Amino acid sequence: MNLREIYEHPLFGVTVTVGAYVIALKVQGRWKSIHPLFVCSSAIIALLLLLDIPYDSYRTGGDLITFFLGPATVALGVPLYKQRQFLRRYFAAILSGVTMGSVSGIAGAALLVWLMGGTRELMATMMPKSVSSAISVEIARQAGGIPELAAVLTVLTGLLGSMVGPALLRRLGISGDMPIGVAIGTSSHGIGTGRVIRDSELQGSVSGVSMALAGIVTSLLFIPLYSWFN
Repeated sequence: MNLREIYEHPLFGVTVTVGAYVIALKVQGRWKSIHPLFVCSSAIIALLLLLDIPYDSYRTGGDLITFFLGPATVALGVPLYKQRQFLRRYFAAILSGVTMGSVSGIAGAALLVWLMGGTRELMATMMPKSVSSAISVEIARQAGGIPELAAVLTVLTGLLGSMVGPALLRRLGISGDMPIGVAIGTSSHGIGTGRVIRDSELQGSVSGVSMALAGIVTSLLFIPLYSWFN
């Protein structure tokens, strides 16, 4: 078996992904603020570049890992169910926080691109960055943006929010489970939710609800906000 056959075998992508994630967990064990996904992604990219392995070859096995993203996302429904009484009681407060956060995120991204002299295409690409990639990519595509770049910006937003967000909020004196959950879920989607659920099941539940609501709110408000900036 030559190297090309090894690279293109599905087990190669699976082995590389799992191995990189194990290393990422060990790194996080030493530096708590570093998200495993950041280390894992960086290690895989570095390996592919170093060995000149085509992405399509890695993707043959990598897609097997991606398949489990759906069940993993659905699993977030378990803590939501357990915290349903709390979420029902404070739903109006959560929705108002998500709405304001979504508007601020969309408008802030548009303002940044506008101040830096960016194009309308780049603005449409960057504005939906705070919602999950499935939503942000489709919004960017419908608005005339660049879907591939929107996906990258979405992942980077989630990574940055998950690594910096909780600590920054606590430094600002925000320590309650609900405000942290709303802030992280609205700004950092699933990656941030996966981070805060390790600190508190309630934080993760609020973040999960906020992530879902942010996707709806952003989809509804994106067009009027985008039109206003243009």
